[in-house]
Amino acid sequence: MSIFSNFGISASGLTAQRLRMDTIVNNIANIETTRTPEGGPYRRQITLFAPRQPEEPGKTGGGVRVQALMQDQSPFKRVYEPNHPDADEEGYVLMPNVELIKEMVNMIDASRAYEANVTALNTAKDMAQRALEIGRRG
Repeated sequence: MSIFSNFGISASGLTAQRLRMDTIVNNIANIETTRTPEGGPYRRQITLFAPRQPEEPGKTGGGVRVQALMQDQSPFKRVYEPNHPDADEEGYVLMPNVELIKEMVNMIDASRAYEANVTALNTAKDMAQRALEIGRRG
């Protein structure tokens, strides 16, 4: 593994975690959306990661990629709000399957993973700069 492949690996992690954070923000923004174009309440989105294949055959460690953006199939919440325009005959409204606490925990996790990738990228950059300085002295 060359020092420059570290840049690609860290960059793939940054891209994947950024999409994960965008997905979490979208979930939080739609926490009370009871009508979607597809019909029914908003369904929570989940990012699914998979290993990225290395660019050179026979090498390991290619980074990460987003394999899919999936819908969480957990049941919707039923909330009693008889005056809501989307209430059924019994006065219950189907609300999105988004839980704010779970989304905030996932956001903290994604931001920490993003920060770790930034740190790894900066470390690889510093190592490359120091290697160039050694080459200039010799």
